[in-house]
Amino acid sequence: MESPPQNLKTDITKYLPFNAIIPGLLLAGGVAILAEYLKKIPSLSLFSSLIIAIILGIILKNTVGVSQIFKPGITFSLKRILRLSIILLGLRLSLPQILAVGPAGLAIVFVTLVSTFIFTCWFGKRIGVHPKLTKLIAAGTSICGASAVVATNGVVESKDEDVAYAVAIVTIFGTLSMLLYPALFSLLQVTSQEFGIWCGVSIHETAQVIAAAFQGGEVSGEFGTIAKLSRVIFLAPVVLTLGFLSPSSSGSSTKTKPKKLPIPWFVLGFIALMLLNSANIFPEDLKKSVAEINHFLLTISMAGMGLKTSIRDIKQSGIKPLYLGAVAWIFISVLSLSLIKAFY
Repeated sequence: MESPPQNLKTDITKYLPFNAIIPGLLLAGGVAILAEYLKKIPSLSLFSSLIIAIILGIILKNTVGVSQIFKPGITFSLKRILRLSIILLGLRLSLPQILAVGPAGLAIVFVTLVSTFIFTCWFGKRIGVHPKLTKLIAAGTSICGASAVVATNGVVESKDEDVAYAVAIVTIFGTLSMLLYPALFSLLQVTSQEFGIWCGVSIHETAQVIAAAFQGGEVSGEFGTIAKLSRVIFLAPVVLTLGFLSPSSSGSSTKTKPKKLPIPWFVLGFIALMLLNSANIFPEDLKKSVAEINHFLLTISMAGMGLKTSIRDIKQSGIKPLYLGAVAWIFISVLSLSLIKAFY
């Protein structure tokens, strides 16, 4: 009797019974719980639990190792749970929040984001960084850090090691911004409102924006948060655009399997929830509870990413992606500040 073809085995794994994903799901959940606990330690409080979860997962993967029995659940955490989390992020945004930053502020957000993304992709090509990894770094730098990296990978479909490398890069330079920006506040002679918008427009992670912007006072913190949320809204069109463009670069696979419709449906869910939230149909208590649950779901996804990441494979990418992240960080910081000083 002939054994089933390899591609059939691959298809079957997509529909494994729930008990097959339990071990890996429990492992990723355990790492996420530990990350949430470690974040409460004062010396680690500057870092998001998402980042801590990735680091813990990488340590576990590259020291003890991860048995085959955990892999279906880890993949489920990294793919399915992550997409649900991105959809639920829509509850954090509403159109009135976006408009509160003003026409000039929105224009600065848009120009900075698009310019940074295009520049990063161009420079990555010039120095020889793989196009998929370049797009991940571009998205993480220009939009919203780790969340943008993993959302973009939903359509770019790069290696897990590339995703982890890109997350590490945006975390490093976002943390540097968080520490350096408050020290530059008085030197740059900007108002609290301008400083807040600068933080929101150019710092990578939302938590890092809040930590830096509130160093300039309440007004600075509020405008920093709003500007950051304004950037997050561009996650949807960027991922949608990359989704539509991606088939042209992967046409070779069409002979082996049918081409999927290149629309990241989870992003459409994100947009739908944002529009519903703009209509004020959700109670505040419900949104707060969902936000807390969703943060933990994102942490589980990041733990899954770490548990699939090999340091050996990251080393093969070399130092150039780190160099790209540094140049992109300088670009977005200088460009956004220049636009704010000139037009806001």
